[in-house]
Amino acid sequence: MTGPVIRVLIADDQPLVRRGLSLILSPDPSFEVVGEAEDGARAVALARQSRPDVVVMDVRMPVLDGIGATRELTAAVPGCRVLALSTFDLDEYVVGALRAGACGFLPKDSSPEELAAAIRTVHAGDAAVAPRLLTRLIAAYVRPHSAAPQTPAGVDGLTPREVEVWRLMATGLGNAEISRALEISLSTVKNHITGLFDKLAVRDRAQAVIAAYESGLVTARTATTDPPSA
Repeated sequence: MTGPVIRVLIADDQPLVRRGLSLILSPDPSFEVVGEAEDGARAVALARQSRPDVVVMDVRMPVLDGIGATRELTAAVPGCRVLALSTFDLDEYVVGALRAGACGFLPKDSSPEELAAAIRTVHAGDAAVAPRLLTRLIAAYVRPHSAAPQTPAGVDGLTPREVEVWRLMATGLGNAEISRALEISLSTVKNHITGLFDKLAVRDRAQAVIAAYESGLVTARTATTDPPSA
Protein backbone atom coordinates (compact mmCIF):
# COMPACT_ATOMS: atom_id res chain seq x y z
CA MET A 1 0.00 0.00 0.00
CA THR A 2 1.20 3.48 -0.86
CA GLY A 3 -0.27 6.83 0.12
CA PRO A 4 -2.56 7.71 3.00
CA VAL A 5 -5.52 5.59 4.02
CA ILE A 6 -8.77 6.99 2.59
CA ARG A 7 -11.46 7.29 5.24
CA VAL A 8 -14.87 6.41 3.74
CA LEU A 9 -18.41 6.92 5.01
CA ILE A 10 -21.19 4.95 3.29
CA ALA A 11 -24.72 6.39 3.08
CA ASP A 12 -27.56 4.28 1.65
CA ASP A 13 -31.05 3.52 2.92
CA GLN A 14 -30.73 -0.20 2.06
CA PRO A 15 -28.86 -2.19 4.74
CA LEU A 16 -27.69 -4.82 2.26
CA VAL A 17 -26.19 -2.18 -0.02
CA ARG A 18 -24.38 -0.51 2.88
CA ARG A 19 -23.02 -3.82 4.09
CA GLY A 20 -22.03 -4.90 0.59
CA LEU A 21 -20.11 -1.69 -0.07
CA SER A 22 -18.39 -1.99 3.29
CA LEU A 23 -17.39 -5.60 2.60
CA ILE A 24 -15.96 -4.57 -0.76
CA LEU A 25 -13.83 -1.79 0.70
CA SER A 26 -12.79 -3.13 4.12
CA PRO A 27 -10.30 -5.81 2.92
CA ASP A 28 -8.35 -3.15 1.00
CA PRO A 29 -5.78 -1.57 3.37
CA SER A 30 -5.96 1.71 1.44
CA PHE A 31 -9.54 2.25 2.69
CA GLU A 32 -11.02 2.59 6.16
CA VAL A 33 -14.81 2.50 6.45
CA VAL A 34 -15.50 4.92 9.31
CA GLY A 35 -19.29 4.64 9.38
CA GLU A 36 -22.57 3.73 7.71
CA ALA A 37 -25.65 5.95 7.49
CA GLU A 38 -29.22 5.04 6.55
CA ASP A 39 -30.26 8.50 5.38
CA GLY A 40 -28.80 11.86 4.43
CA ALA A 41 -29.32 13.51 7.79
CA ARG A 42 -27.48 10.72 9.55
CA ALA A 43 -24.70 10.91 6.94
CA VAL A 44 -24.17 14.60 7.67
CA ALA A 45 -24.17 13.98 11.43
CA LEU A 46 -21.66 11.13 11.15
CA ALA A 47 -19.45 13.12 8.77
CA ARG A 48 -19.29 15.98 11.25
CA GLN A 49 -18.05 13.52 13.88
CA SER A 50 -15.74 11.24 11.90
CA ARG A 51 -14.46 13.68 9.23
CA PRO A 52 -14.25 11.15 6.37
CA ASP A 53 -12.28 11.87 3.23
CA VAL A 54 -15.03 10.54 0.95
CA VAL A 55 -18.75 9.91 1.42
CA VAL A 56 -20.26 7.31 -0.91
CA MET A 57 -23.77 8.78 -1.09
CA ASP A 58 -26.97 7.26 -2.46
CA VAL A 59 -28.86 10.11 -4.12
CA ARG A 60 -32.34 8.80 -3.21
CA MET A 61 -32.79 8.42 0.55
CA PRO A 62 -35.46 9.27 3.14
CA VAL A 63 -35.35 12.09 5.69
CA LEU A 64 -32.72 14.01 3.70
CA ASP A 65 -31.85 12.91 0.18
CA GLY A 66 -28.37 12.81 -1.32
CA ILE A 67 -28.73 16.27 -2.85
CA GLY A 68 -29.54 17.97 0.43
CA ALA A 69 -26.93 15.95 2.29
CA THR A 70 -24.26 16.83 -0.28
CA ARG A 71 -25.12 20.51 -0.01
CA GLU A 72 -24.85 20.40 3.80
CA LEU A 73 -21.61 18.41 3.72
CA THR A 74 -20.00 20.83 1.28
CA ALA A 75 -20.67 23.64 3.75
CA ALA A 76 -20.08 21.79 7.03
CA VAL A 77 -17.17 19.50 6.11
CA PRO A 78 -15.45 21.25 3.17
CA GLY A 79 -12.56 18.81 3.02
CA CYS A 80 -14.92 15.89 2.47
CA ARG A 81 -15.70 14.77 -1.09
CA VAL A 82 -18.92 13.08 -2.19
CA LEU A 83 -19.27 10.23 -4.67
CA ALA A 84 -22.93 9.96 -5.70
CA LEU A 85 -24.54 6.55 -6.26
CA SER A 86 -27.68 5.79 -8.25
CA THR A 87 -29.53 2.76 -9.52
CA PHE A 88 -30.13 4.58 -12.81
CA ASP A 89 -27.63 5.79 -15.43
CA LEU A 90 -29.84 8.80 -16.18
CA ASP A 91 -31.09 10.27 -12.91
CA GLU A 92 -31.97 13.91 -12.33
CA TYR A 93 -31.08 13.43 -8.66
CA VAL A 94 -27.48 12.81 -9.75
CA VAL A 95 -27.40 16.14 -11.59
CA GLY A 96 -28.74 17.78 -8.42
CA ALA A 97 -26.00 16.15 -6.37
CA LEU A 98 -23.31 17.26 -8.84
CA ARG A 99 -24.70 20.78 -8.76
CA ALA A 100 -24.66 20.64 -4.94
CA GLY A 101 -20.97 19.72 -4.93
CA ALA A 102 -20.63 15.95 -5.51
CA CYS A 103 -17.34 15.14 -7.20
CA GLY A 104 -18.48 12.12 -9.15
CA PHE A 105 -21.18 9.62 -9.96
CA LEU A 106 -21.22 5.83 -10.06
CA PRO A 107 -24.10 3.52 -11.09
CA LYS A 108 -24.84 0.88 -8.45
CA ASP A 109 -24.16 -1.92 -10.92
CA SER A 110 -20.50 -0.87 -11.19
CA SER A 111 -17.80 -3.38 -10.35
CA PRO A 112 -15.83 -3.37 -7.08
CA GLU A 113 -12.80 -2.24 -9.06
CA GLU A 114 -14.75 0.70 -10.50
CA LEU A 115 -15.94 1.67 -7.01
CA ALA A 116 -12.41 1.67 -5.60
CA ALA A 117 -11.08 3.62 -8.58
CA ALA A 118 -13.86 6.23 -8.32
CA ILE A 119 -13.21 6.77 -4.60
CA ARG A 120 -9.50 7.26 -5.27
CA THR A 121 -10.30 9.68 -8.10
CA VAL A 122 -12.57 11.96 -6.08
CA HIS A 123 -10.16 11.79 -3.13
CA ALA A 124 -7.43 13.06 -5.47
CA GLY A 125 -9.62 16.03 -6.37
CA ASP A 126 -10.77 14.90 -9.80
CA ALA A 127 -14.29 14.29 -11.12
CA ALA A 128 -15.19 10.61 -11.22
CA VAL A 129 -17.66 10.38 -14.06
CA ALA A 130 -17.14 9.30 -17.65
CA PRO A 131 -17.26 12.43 -19.87
CA ARG A 132 -19.94 11.05 -22.20
CA LEU A 133 -22.12 9.79 -19.33
CA LEU A 134 -21.80 13.22 -17.71
CA THR A 135 -22.93 14.87 -20.93
CA ARG A 136 -25.90 12.51 -21.31
CA LEU A 137 -26.98 13.24 -17.74
CA ILE A 138 -26.72 16.99 -18.02
CA ALA A 139 -28.19 17.16 -21.53
CA ALA A 140 -31.22 15.25 -20.24
CA TYR A 141 -31.91 17.37 -17.17
CA VAL A 142 -30.20 20.78 -17.41
CA ARG A 143 -31.72 23.57 -19.47
CA PRO A 144 -30.83 27.26 -19.85
CA HIS A 145 -32.26 29.41 -17.06
CA SER A 146 -34.34 31.37 -19.59
CA ALA A 147 -34.87 31.97 -23.30
CA ALA A 148 -32.00 34.46 -23.00
CA PRO A 149 -29.56 32.55 -20.74
CA GLN A 150 -27.42 34.52 -18.35
CA THR A 151 -23.69 34.45 -18.90
CA PRO A 152 -21.94 32.88 -15.88
CA ALA A 153 -19.79 35.16 -13.78
CA GLY A 154 -16.21 35.06 -15.00
CA VAL A 155 -16.95 34.00 -18.57
CA ASP A 156 -15.93 37.41 -19.93
CA GLY A 157 -12.43 36.72 -18.65
CA LEU A 158 -12.09 33.47 -20.60
CA THR A 159 -9.75 33.41 -23.56
CA PRO A 160 -11.15 32.19 -26.90
CA ARG A 161 -9.18 28.96 -26.46
CA GLU A 162 -10.59 28.40 -22.97
CA VAL A 163 -14.12 28.88 -24.34
CA GLU A 164 -13.44 26.30 -27.04
CA VAL A 165 -12.04 23.82 -24.50
CA TRP A 166 -15.12 24.46 -22.32
CA ARG A 167 -17.45 23.83 -25.28
CA LEU A 168 -15.72 20.59 -26.27
CA MET A 169 -15.70 19.42 -22.66
CA ALA A 170 -19.43 20.07 -22.44
CA THR A 171 -20.12 18.04 -25.58
CA GLY A 172 -18.58 14.98 -23.93
CA LEU A 173 -14.97 14.96 -25.03
CA GLY A 174 -12.28 13.79 -22.64
CA ASN A 175 -8.97 15.59 -22.28
CA ALA A 176 -7.18 13.41 -24.81
CA GLU A 177 -9.95 13.95 -27.38
CA ILE A 178 -9.85 17.71 -26.81
CA SER A 179 -6.09 17.58 -27.31
CA ARG A 180 -6.52 15.85 -30.67
CA ALA A 181 -9.44 18.04 -31.77
CA LEU A 182 -7.56 21.29 -31.10
CA GLU A 183 -4.13 19.89 -32.00
CA ILE A 184 -2.60 20.98 -28.70
CA SER A 185 -0.77 19.00 -26.05
CA LEU A 186 -2.56 17.22 -23.23
CA SER A 187 -0.76 19.37 -20.66
CA THR A 188 -1.98 22.50 -22.45
CA VAL A 189 -5.56 21.19 -22.31
CA LYS A 190 -5.20 20.62 -18.57
CA ASN A 191 -3.83 24.14 -18.10
CA HIS A 192 -6.78 25.62 -19.99
CA ILE A 193 -9.21 23.57 -17.89
CA THR A 194 -7.60 24.75 -14.67
CA GLY A 195 -7.85 28.34 -15.88
CA LEU A 196 -11.50 28.14 -16.84
CA PHE A 197 -12.40 26.41 -13.56
CA ASP A 198 -10.85 29.32 -11.67
CA LYS A 199 -12.52 31.98 -13.80
CA LEU A 200 -15.96 30.33 -13.73
CA ALA A 201 -15.61 29.63 -9.99
CA VAL A 202 -16.57 25.98 -10.46
CA ARG A 203 -15.20 23.12 -8.47
CA ASP A 204 -14.76 20.47 -11.14
CA ARG A 205 -15.62 19.19 -14.61
CA ALA A 206 -19.20 18.33 -13.70
CA GLN A 207 -20.00 21.84 -12.51
CA ALA A 208 -18.29 23.33 -15.57
CA VAL A 209 -20.47 21.23 -17.89
CA ILE A 210 -23.62 22.20 -15.97
CA ALA A 211 -22.63 25.88 -16.32
CA ALA A 212 -22.14 25.40 -20.07
CA TYR A 213 -25.68 24.07 -20.48
CA GLU A 214 -27.22 26.67 -18.18
CA SER A 215 -25.48 29.46 -20.10
CA GLY A 216 -26.60 28.15 -23.48
CA LEU A 217 -23.01 27.62 -24.65
CA VAL A 218 -24.12 24.12 -25.65
CA THR A 219 -27.50 22.45 -25.88
CA ALA A 220 -28.64 18.84 -25.97
CA ARG A 221 -28.93 19.15 -29.76
CA THR A 222 -25.42 20.51 -30.33
CA ALA A 223 -23.95 18.00 -27.89
CA THR A 224 -25.35 15.10 -29.91
CA THR A 225 -24.52 16.53 -33.32
CA ASP A 226 -20.96 17.70 -32.65
CA PRO A 227 -18.34 15.17 -33.85
CA PRO A 228 -16.58 13.30 -31.04
CA SER A 229 -13.12 14.21 -32.28
CA ALA A 230 -11.30 15.86 -35.13
